[in-house]
Amino acid sequence: MADIQNLAIVVVTFKRQNLLTKLFDSFCELTRAPWRIVIVDNENSPETERMVSDLNERCVARWGNAETDSEGGTQRVVYAPQTENLGGAGGFSAGVQRAYHLGAEWFWVMDDDVTVRPDALELLEPWTHTHRVIQGSRLDYDGGPFYWQYDFIVPLGIPNPIAPAAFGEEGYRSMNTLCFEGGLFARSIIDEIGFPDPRFFIYWDDTIYGYLASKVTDSIVIADLILQRSRDIPNWDIAGVRQLNGTSDMNRYHIMRNRGYMMQYFRLHGDYNRFMFGLGTAATFAKELIRLIAVDHTLKTGIPALFRGMRDARKIYRDTSWKPMPPLKG
Repeated sequence: MADIQNLAIVVVTFKRQNLLTKLFDSFCELTRAPWRIVIVDNENSPETERMVSDLNERCVARWGNAETDSEGGTQRVVYAPQTENLGGAGGFSAGVQRAYHLGAEWFWVMDDDVTVRPDALELLEPWTHTHRVIQGSRLDYDGGPFYWQYDFIVPLGIPNPIAPAAFGEEGYRSMNTLCFEGGLFARSIIDEIGFPDPRFFIYWDDTIYGYLASKVTDSIVIADLILQRSRDIPNWDIAGVRQLNGTSDMNRYHIMRNRGYMMQYFRLHGDYNRFMFGLGTAATFAKELIRLIAVDHTLKTGIPALFRGMRDARKIYRDTSWKPMPPLKG
């Protein structure tokens, strides 16, 4: 089986060295060598830099030096510290840009709170012959299946909570979204829709990137397991398959605020309907209220965060100077 040509793993991390250790250990168990591993450090931590250097030594010992990149380097692992915390959205945008300019042809993106399965690249490789955007399946922290909402209801701007979980005989389903926790996409996608938008900071950035990708290609989610979550998050189990995870007030704010960016992209592509999107916003608000009551128990600070996000979403939507991320090649 061939390797995926010039595949770069892009990881975004921030103050989670304990989780990063588990992820790095799992990289060293991969049965196929990645072309590059780019570590975006939003903390700019000397400890993380040391860990990255150690990982590079381990990878070189296992697979040897990498092929020379566009900058003349042969290191397997590239450290990309940031001068400020760019959030997940900004981190992935910076990391994908770094890998792109090094010469990567495929981009496998993930957070620092997962581990990769040893045969992940072997499982992903066959799909790269027929598709340009591929989302692998994941296991939850406890080793059980993790359900991801791969179907995005565009008029409402919300994930479909009742999309079937089973994959069928084909082993995949079409999707119109993406998750930067294990998503894989080709360089040509970036050429056509641009880099991920850093303005989201956190939340909805990968959803919208997947939405934009679905405008130019047939994206798929596959049954093959490629990752496992390594962080235990409080959650409310729903019907034994789906779950509602706990979150923070910062996330709550961005969940509502970033619907302003979502509206801008939908309007740009002719998919914005004010009434339907308003229903989706109301549904999102209701979901967050349920999360506050059933999981997080922080109504006092959580509700104001939601209202602040809605207020700032309106400012973004009304910004007549807003521009989308530009494609790299016309």
